[in-house]
Order: sequence, then C-alpha cells, then structure tokens
Amino acid sequence: MKRFLLMLMFLLSLSLLAAGTVNVAALRGPTAMGLVKLMEESGNGLTDNDYSFTLEGAPDAIVPLIVKGDVDAAAIPGNLASVLYNNTKGKIEVIAINTLGVLYIVENGDSIHSIDDLRGRTIYSAGKGSTPEYALMYILQSNGLEVGKDVFIEWKSEHAECVAALSSDASGCAMLPQPFAATAMMQNGNIRIALDLNDLWEAETGTVLITGVTVVRKDFAESSPDALRAFMDDYASSAAYAVSDVPRAAALIGKYGIVPEKAALKALPYCSISFITGDEMKKALSTYLSILFEANPKSVGGALPDDGFYYTE
Repeated sequence: MKRFLLMLMFLLSLSLLAAGTVNVAALRGPTAMGLVKLMEESGNGLTDNDYSFTLEGAPDAIVPLIVKGDVDAAAIPGNLASVLYNNTKGKIEVIAINTLGVLYIVENGDSIHSIDDLRGRTIYSAGKGSTPEYALMYILQSNGLEVGKDVFIEWKSEHAECVAALSSDASGCAMLPQPFAATAMMQNGNIRIALDLNDLWEAETGTVLITGVTVVRKDFAESSPDALRAFMDDYASSAAYAVSDVPRAAALIGKYGIVPEKAALKALPYCSISFITGDEMKKALSTYLSILFEANPKSVGGALPDDGFYYTE
C-alpha cells in the first residue's frame, strides 16, 4: 500500500511538472480584456496549466520581458509583433489575433455621419508615428481627403488630452481607441461615436483592422506543445466569455485593474475582442502589415515577416 501511494504521488508530481507555469504578459486595455476569465479561473485553480500574469501600461515594458524570456506569451500590438520578429531573428511567432479594430471618430455633437463630413474639420488624435496614424491616414487618403488641405489633424501626446480638447470644442472631433472613447462619452453626454474606423478600414481593404495579437516564444512553443495547446484553448474560451457576458467580464476587468468596471461595461461591446487563428489569422495580419509597410517600413521592423512568423499546428 505504501509503495502504491508513493507511486501515485510520483505520477501526480510528473503531471504537475508537465503542466508547468505559463508566464503571460498583456497591456492594460482591450488586449488584456479577453484574458480576464482565464485569469480568474487560473487564480481559482481551475486550469490545467499554472499561469502567471503580468499587466503593463505600455508596450515598451513588455518587450524586454519577451526578449529575455521572462514571459512565454504576450498580448501586444500587431505591428510590434512584426518588429519583435525581425529584431529577434525569428524567435517569436503569432498564435492569434486577440483584438480587432478599436479606433473610432467621436464628436461633440451630431453632425458627422460619413467620412466626407470630416472635410474642413480638425481631428484631435494621439498615436502619431504608430498604428493609429497609419490607419487614419490610409482611410482619409482612400476617401480623397488630403491632410493639411481637406482635413486637419492636431496631434496630442496622450488620449486624455484628446478627450479634454474635444470637450472644450463644440464642433470638435477626435480619433479615440476604446476604452477612451467610452470614457469620453461617460464624462460628457454630448459626445457620441460618429464613425467606426474598423468598418471604414474593412470597406477599403477587404480585411479587418487589427489592434492586438498574441505572440509566444518559439522555444516555449517547441518545448511545451501541450501547454501551448491548453493555453490557446483557455484563451479562446476566455475571449468568447468577454464578448458573451459583458457585465461579468466588466466586473473582472475592474477587479484586475485593467480599466474601471463602469468604463469596461460601456467599452466592451466596441472592443472587438476575438481569438482568430490559423489561415484566417495569417491572411488578415499579413494584409494589415503590408499596408503599414507601404506607409512606413519602420512600423513593422523594416521588412515584412516571412511564414515563420505565423504559428501553425
């Protein structure tokens, strides 16, 4: 009997070692919102993998964690994944698109109902030199609006400045991501979503606008395929939960300090949380990166990633 118990304990220890710990990092905001059910279940011991989560406020804080191998997986901006792939000589790969477009044109009033209604206006925006700028410029140019002539952009250093400028300008409009757009609407009942840049992007390109992706270290993917498969299943379930049960997901988002619960409750329906993998992921992400590359090669790390960038089972 004693020998049997020892063998049972040994087998149990092996199973725990096989599960291992998956270290995950994400940005506070939409790219982390889809993880909250997984975070909650992991904390309650309801997952096969043991998970450790790190939440950061800026991509610059996550990059060294990936490069040094301190995390196994990370939810980061789509173009940053390409930059990392190029800079690390292919040591990461994308397993999923976790967030589609979260950019919106909001206005202080009710006079913008089409892209042409932006003619003659000033758009307050943050994100110069990053994906929001490239997406906005592409949409404006595709619709015949020349920046500096037909429409004007006043760049701010952060989204909060855009909200402040919008609130003080009776005819103002701004490009804001979620949850900042939702926060602005909560602060000022006269502010409304006027245009969905995600729909405009899709109309012009035939594919989706991408905000965030989930990457893993190739070393982790190769050494722990079962843990990765379990992580992807857990992540897909968690993302679906954030979309299907907004009130409970918003409560968890507030609990884990991603954004306040009230803002999450209003923003979640507009955050385009997803979990897109395989060929669909590759087609959408490669098209997206190609458009950014044409606008500025540096935005994707100087070169478009090869097929090794896209995880396949």
